[in-house]
Amino acid sequence: MKFNKVGQVSLVSAIALILASTFTACNPTTIDYVFVAGNKENPGQIQTFLADRVSGALSVQGSTVSSGGVDPVSMAVSTDFANLYVANQGSSTLVQFSISGSAALASVSTITLSSEGNTPVGIAMNAAGTLLYVVNQYQPGCSTAVAGAATCNGGALAVFPVGTTGTLGSPVANGSLSYWPVGINPTAVNPLANGEAVYFSTYNPTAGLGYLYGFTSSTAGALTSIPGNATISGTPFFAGVKPVGIASTPTSRFVYVTDFAQNEIIAYSVLGNGVLQPLINGPFKTGNQPSAITIDPRGIYIYVSNELDNSVSAYEIALSTGTPSAAVNTTGSATNTTGTQPVAILVDPGYGRFVYTANFLDNSVTGFELNASTGTLSPAQSGPYPTVGQPAAIASVPHGNHSVEVVQP
Repeated sequence: MKFNKVGQVSLVSAIALILASTFTACNPTTIDYVFVAGNKENPGQIQTFLADRVSGALSVQGSTVSSGGVDPVSMAVSTDFANLYVANQGSSTLVQFSISGSAALASVSTITLSSEGNTPVGIAMNAAGTLLYVVNQYQPGCSTAVAGAATCNGGALAVFPVGTTGTLGSPVANGSLSYWPVGINPTAVNPLANGEAVYFSTYNPTAGLGYLYGFTSSTAGALTSIPGNATISGTPFFAGVKPVGIASTPTSRFVYVTDFAQNEIIAYSVLGNGVLQPLINGPFKTGNQPSAITIDPRGIYIYVSNELDNSVSAYEIALSTGTPSAAVNTTGSATNTTGTQPVAILVDPGYGRFVYTANFLDNSVTGFELNASTGTLSPAQSGPYPTVGQPAAIASVPHGNHSVEVVQP
């Protein structure tokens, strides 16, 4: 049977259409949804982006929504990617949003922090999706914190159980308290992936010292302090001068902290019972004023945003020792340029192929493509991407079913 030229063109077009439809159905163009919270407006605003599977380019999805409070500073997502949690520092609220299949956000509930402390600075979900950790600047009834004072002498760590639908329960009790005391000026929180411990960073500018408070955690969220000094209960681990960001590997073997004041990463091995031991060959150099830190889903690469340099530092982790070694970018430089003052950073959870920073002062997100073989970064297409005013927090959920294999030593 022969086809004339018109028939051949029609047949080819039909086959191409079928193949294109099949490819699109199996491989969605959108790999992730990216959420950016800005605190310039009152209330704060959350903007949603679609991340392109091939290029990593971001495009706006829908309209912005209210963060449900003033000054959103931190976000976390549930492990089933069905809920987004936002900490509003200015109004001391936690807001739960449901995430639809098209990334539409709908406010579900709001908790006003009181007996748990107030003025949240960071939140994080445990890997099991059952506990939300909230670190607050001040203890209940306080608006200042003075180290060594009888009252109002530090920050407060609260633990909220997470129900099967993502709702937050009453905070886990610590005796008669609804929180665990930590030092003054808390900055960040990070639970280990294995659920055995959680760490919080603080600093004391008068003493010129930074600290990590560690706690072991029961499945119900009850915490027990990990002594930084083996002979003194409740003492923290030393962490430079001004630690502001924490990340840990998916294997729960290593913890990394950025020291904003000394321009370095401090690295720790996790020993038994969550005890931290600094790597003897550290600390490790970063750019100027490193703040946010993230590790790719495979557990191979570290990325740090440097606020003063407007850059991202990239490192490859030596899996046997935890040592981070600097990875240069494709131009032969260790500098990956961002917008002005990158304050938050993440690696996409879909394929672990793209890195994004929220740039506070120029109202943008910068995107990079991650070379999975080397860890080096190259600019994503069509960036930077304009955002809501003063973006301070960034979060992402995968679109479709993806899995990224954790690399074991």
